[in-house]
This record gives sequence, C-alpha cells and structure tokens, in this order.
Amino acid sequence: MVVFDATMLSLMLRPNSRAPLDSATGLPVEHADLRIADLVRRLQRSKTVIIVPTPALSEILIKSGAGGPGILQTIQRSPAFRIEGFDIRAAVELAQMTNETASGADKRAAIAAPWAKIKFDRQIVAIARVHRATHIYTDDLQLIGFASLNDIECVKLADLPLPASAMQGELPLFDGDGEPVENPENDPETPQG
Repeated sequence: MVVFDATMLSLMLRPNSRAPLDSATGLPVEHADLRIADLVRRLQRSKTVIIVPTPALSEILIKSGAGGPGILQTIQRSPAFRIEGFDIRAAVELAQMTNETASGADKRAAIAAPWAKIKFDRQIVAIARVHRATHIYTDDLQLIGFASLNDIECVKLADLPLPASAMQGELPLFDGDGEPVENPENDPETPQG
C-alpha cells in the first residue's frame, strides 16, 4: 500500500492541476501529468492499493468545488483506491509518534509551518503507518520531514521516472546555435538524386 497526498490526488484526478515546483530546478515539474499517469498504471499493474487519507481527501474536495462529488465518486468506485480515516488507531499512533519525536515544550518538532497544517500532515503520516504504507507520494516538505522522522519513505513527483511517451524524439529543426536547419529536399541549390 502507498499513500497519495492532496497534490498527487489532484494531479491524478484533475490533470490540468498546476505541477509542484522541482526542488532541483525551481521550475514546475516537467510532464507532471505523464509521470503521475505512469505511476498509477504501474501501481495498478502490481495491484498496489493507493490509500487516500481523509485529510488529503478533504483538501482536494475543497479545491475541486462543484467537481468534488464526481471526484469522490471516482475514488469510491475504483478498486485501486481505499479511503482511510483518522480513526482511533491513527490517533494512538500519532500520539506515540509525537511523543517520540518532540518534547512537550516543542510539539512542532522543528517544523516551520502553521500548527493546523502540521496536525494535518501528522494525521496523514499516522494513517500511513497504521496501514503499513511503504511510501507516501508527496512534494510537501513538511510532510516529508515528519514522515522521514517516522521511517516512511516519501517520493516527490520529480523523482518519478519520465515515461517513454514523454521521451519521444523531436525533429531537429534548429542546429546547436539555434539557427533553423535547412531541409535539403526544399533547397533549390541542393542536387536532387
């Protein structure tokens, strides 16, 4: 089992969503839609269940506005997904994780974010741990930080392999200096054979 956060869910269910920034380049991740579609195909092929934590679900439903009910219906009808809530087991897990990683005086555990967001991220990590998820797919640095403190591997969108469909070659229309390459078939001075 793996967990998708709201950004990954949004990219998957709303393909025109804005891609997160690649931490290496500072630019939006290239071919985000193709990367996420390829990941979902690979997960489905291996029959890996995608956990949708309820905190992430609520975030995507809020952002989707009138499209929210359709997104919820898509998730609920697909055997690839399983919605998991922040239940009693997750609450106990979160309490244990928090007590292990922070003193009572520092409940933020060195994460610079609003407390409400920290609680949301920690709930996602607790849900992932309770359901023994192997990975969380996210670009959220605070979520990644808390997950790594609790031995859950996170995968960013830019770390996903670029599928073959995104690597198709292009015709060389320009040379190395950016000048247009002449087509010898259309050049009247080129002998035709």
